[in-house]
Amino acid sequence: MTARHVATPAAGSRRRGVAVPLPRDWSELAARDVWLVVAGVGVVIAAMWVRHGGPARDPLTAIGEVTALGGTYAALLGVLFASRAPWLDQVMGTDRLREIHRWLGFVSVWAIVAHSIISTLAYAGGSLGQTLPMAVTLVQTVPGMLGAVVGTGLFLLVAVSSVRAARRRLPYETWHGLHLYAYLAIAFAFLHQLTIGNDFIGDRLAVAFWIALYVVAFAPLVVYRVAWPVYLTWRHRPRLRAVVSEADGIVSLYVEGRDLDRLAARSGQFFVVRALTLREWNHGHPFSLSATPNGDYLRFTVKLFGEGTRALAALPPGTPLLLEGPYGAMHGARRTGRRLLLVAGGIGIAPIRSLAEGFAFRPGDMDLVYRTRGVRETALQRELDALAAYRGINLHYVTGQRGEPRVGEDPLGPDALRRLVPDAADRDIYLCGPNALMERARSALLALGADPHRINLELFG
Repeated sequence: MTARHVATPAAGSRRRGVAVPLPRDWSELAARDVWLVVAGVGVVIAAMWVRHGGPARDPLTAIGEVTALGGTYAALLGVLFASRAPWLDQVMGTDRLREIHRWLGFVSVWAIVAHSIISTLAYAGGSLGQTLPMAVTLVQTVPGMLGAVVGTGLFLLVAVSSVRAARRRLPYETWHGLHLYAYLAIAFAFLHQLTIGNDFIGDRLAVAFWIALYVVAFAPLVVYRVAWPVYLTWRHRPRLRAVVSEADGIVSLYVEGRDLDRLAARSGQFFVVRALTLREWNHGHPFSLSATPNGDYLRFTVKLFGEGTRALAALPPGTPLLLEGPYGAMHGARRTGRRLLLVAGGIGIAPIRSLAEGFAFRPGDMDLVYRTRGVRETALQRELDALAAYRGINLHYVTGQRGEPRVGEDPLGPDALRRLVPDAADRDIYLCGPNALMERARSALLALGADPHRINLELFG
């Protein structure tokens, strides 16, 4: 597909006198604060179980209750950590939240499955042969039990579809649709707790506590995944201005709208972009800003990976869009020192170019390393050359296949980075590109003695 070439303002141009606001800085919070609250709530749950006589029950019943409480709490934390609340996003980072969410999902599914089996076995008096007949009896006689069985089945469906082998075979939209069933499963779990849970029966304080947990978990999800994108779209009326080809299979999407000078976003962040058309509205694409927000337009430079991005790049100018965000913690608020090293690989140049434009620094204080396999894959080269000349950036292109004489066997290894930037380990470092490239570059920088807290990157899911 050949993208349209449309006349656009020069990238990075800014309305005179416009000061685009920045998102709120949540640096007063730390990850340990979040985990202290999580641990504190866990202690309250455990204390409530003890208060209701959990340790005095027979071992099977006690284990069944503990796995139910632990699995439900893990599921609620998973919902909260998937909410894209800005304070969580900034404190922990998108990639770390994604990894935590994945582990919480694993724990919640298997804890709830264990609860189902062990509790049924307890009702059957410990007899394995009576477990299945007892399960049928419970479904037929206990209110809410059928919903619990359906909820457990939905949890298993989500777990199976999230295994790497399954994810590779499923289109993203199908996987994401199946993943949404987890919320329905949690709703069934709540109804199950409400009808026969020991923490609910005869204890109004426990009822209020668990209801509050569900509200705290789901409210940020509703606000930031549903209400905020709708409000943002209503407020700014974003629409596609133009699609411009930048390199082989790489295009820039220019997005205009109303009052974009009031849209708080930082260089290095990303939005989830959806086209509001009948065919594309349910396809969300995470795209990084490739130019500093300027109050006139937003620019996203993207690689055309599959049908979804190609369909988006083929839309006519004027197509209305829905924006979710901004997201991401790889921005200037993480900066701690004067000198900077930016490393980009492939389409990772998008947020890196935005950061290079948005950072304040003196000439010579920034080095930018751009790794690509060939000249045809090198995007935004004219802009980078002009930006480097204007702002005094030391720009290094590492172009070619690994093993070629000018590239070497390890183009972003410790020796290569030391040759390009001798004091690389003493700088604030920002990495973006394919996960394998970022992991190699991070390992190389750590080998050179870089402070891991000064290396900023976000892995792609």
